[in-house]
Amino acid sequence: MDIRWILAAFCVLFPVSSVFANELPAAIDVPNVTAIATYHAEGVQIYECSLDAGRKMWRLREPIASLIDQGETVGRQYAGPTWEHKDGSMVRAKMVGSAPGGTPDDLPWLRFDVVTQLNDGALYGVTSVQRINTHGGIAAGSCDKVGTYQSIPYSADYVFLRKD
Repeated sequence: MDIRWILAAFCVLFPVSSVFANELPAAIDVPNVTAIATYHAEGVQIYECSLDAGRKMWRLREPIASLIDQGETVGRQYAGPTWEHKDGSMVRAKMVGSAPGGTPDDLPWLRFDVVTQLNDGALYGVTSVQRINTHGGIAAGSCDKVGTYQSIPYSADYVFLRKD
């Protein structure tokens, strides 16, 4: 069995702050919460070539990812940032904390606080979301033409948290 699934099950039973106390960077730690779901994400980060102070550079336009639980797609993640479960529950959040990914090619680990919540279901009651265990997703190199796009594959785990 994949260790991520064991960890996800453990997170459902115990508060995240105690499970990851020695592993999570302080910038994304959320005290006094319980993990209500952990989903693996597979997708892309879409970048657009744009001008910044007269210099061409890649800027994040939006993520698009499938949320996966035990090999089954259970939802999606997209711009907002927004997470939507197949049962109709949805949360939208704002980023409030960041920590570096494992390598320069990995997206940062993030903490989000929920600002909008819709419908009962798997994501009902979520107050914060953490993006951890990131792999890939960083645009590299220069962009040559303003308005062009680049899709960079990434994976991550999203931990959905509820205040105790």
